[in-house]
Amino acid sequence: MNGTLLKAAMCSAAVTIEKNRRIIDELNVYPVPDGDTGTNMSMTMSAARRELSVLPENVTVADVAEKAAAAMLRSARGNSGVILSLLFRGFAKGLSGMTTVNGRDLANAMEIGVNAAYKAVMKPTEGTILTVARMGAQQAQMTARDNNDPVSVFAQAVAAAEEALSRTPEQLPILKKAGVVDAGGKGLVMIWSAMLAVMRGEAPEEADTPAPKKAAEVIAIGREDLEEEITYTYCTEFIVEKAKDCPDPFKLRAYLETIGDCVVVVDDEEIIKVHVHTDQPGLALQKALEFGQFINDPKPKIENMRIQHAGRVREAQNAAQDETYVRAEPEKQFGFVAVAAGEGLEKMFRELGVDCVVCGGQTMNPSTEDILRAIHATPAKNVFVLPNNKNIIMAAEQAVSLADRNVCVLQTRTIPQGMSAMLAFDETLDGEGNRIAMTKAFEKVSTGLVTFAARDSELDGKPIRKGEVMALDNGKLAFTDRDVHHAAYKLAKRLTGSDTGFLTVTFGQDVDERDAEELVNRLEEKFGDRLEVMLVNGGQPVYYYMIAAE
Repeated sequence: MNGTLLKAAMCSAAVTIEKNRRIIDELNVYPVPDGDTGTNMSMTMSAARRELSVLPENVTVADVAEKAAAAMLRSARGNSGVILSLLFRGFAKGLSGMTTVNGRDLANAMEIGVNAAYKAVMKPTEGTILTVARMGAQQAQMTARDNNDPVSVFAQAVAAAEEALSRTPEQLPILKKAGVVDAGGKGLVMIWSAMLAVMRGEAPEEADTPAPKKAAEVIAIGREDLEEEITYTYCTEFIVEKAKDCPDPFKLRAYLETIGDCVVVVDDEEIIKVHVHTDQPGLALQKALEFGQFINDPKPKIENMRIQHAGRVREAQNAAQDETYVRAEPEKQFGFVAVAAGEGLEKMFRELGVDCVVCGGQTMNPSTEDILRAIHATPAKNVFVLPNNKNIIMAAEQAVSLADRNVCVLQTRTIPQGMSAMLAFDETLDGEGNRIAMTKAFEKVSTGLVTFAARDSELDGKPIRKGEVMALDNGKLAFTDRDVHHAAYKLAKRLTGSDTGFLTVTFGQDVDERDAEELVNRLEEKFGDRLEVMLVNGGQPVYYYMIAAE
């Protein structure tokens, strides 16, 4: 199997899961509105498709696998997206240096991918995407002993993965009660099946729209939606023939991202192909000369996007919406990145000393690259990252090895935990001392969340209807209710123990401040003689109330 076929297979898989992401989303058993498995896996695969779409013809399998894996690693969202990226990252390592691939090569690469994914998960749970991937890879190895045809090997792997997927309800009781298979496993089977179809000669799945250009991945932090306008005027494209002592092309890409957006740098064996939107095309061309010389065919191209047709203008607007922060050189010892959504929460984190607040959380999991950009925008040698959501921790951890400075990801699973960690920071301590102190602080926080059921479900034998108010006690369903404020009061009482000294109530964008004040008044009447109750306007989406007991 050659690189051209592998490229077509992966692009087809990305389109397939994009078209079917809602089907996978609906398999999520827990009815809380979240990042959604299908959407996260689709966005992760779309990054691979973006990169592969600009690769030249006659590429090797190693080139295809490496480009796709690198893009997926940086764009991975949610736990399912990160695991998917790790599967393909290991796959790429297994194919390193190969022009074509046979059955045994393919089986070995799949096994390396599975091992990488298992190592990244602290406590692997069977009956998930990990199990499905492992059973597929094991079957690939068994088949490859007697059959070296890559298509036959992959076909048997897909069949084994499908069988493993069908057994996931027997491994996870929560799936059996809901009558569904694992969502992540389903997504992986869908991706592999789409790849297999192309390997067998079927036409690749076509996208409804062309692959979008890759914008500069600098994360927008705590900002209102930008007005519809072009940020940079000139679309600049050129190809450089590499010099013998050519520096790392990533340095060119990093520089271009400081003067523009929509950056694409394709590093081939002999050339570097560049696309960038910028107001300073001369600087881009001048910088490129440090890496080699321009070729004449095609010649460098500079176009004024402001006079191009509306479709191109709109494309530039979409790309520009992602730009606010750029790389900052370390100027201080410690810095902080936190993930949060809501104007009030952003303000609170900034007041506590957070340098960059990545806009995200429930229903909008930021990618590894989003978090990495925020890390690089933090002017510190050592950066603490507060994910504040269990589905963002893995994406944050993947940024550690990619960063150009020391990064420590604290395992904060809620916004209140992140706030508590920041309050515990001590400038007199070193990095390890602060990691310990901040961790001890957030582990003492009990978090209650009041939200709504995103779908019909059943948990612990309790039927839940879509739209019903749900109260979560440290991530687990406590009870359901019909009234938001009654649920919040009841949950606050549940969280408050004899050793509780502080109760913080943070209300969201869908709660009237007067109702929130009335809730706090009731809590003060109940507990005011023995603990302090504080009200905060967080403005967060999804959660009506966040309640922290410390």
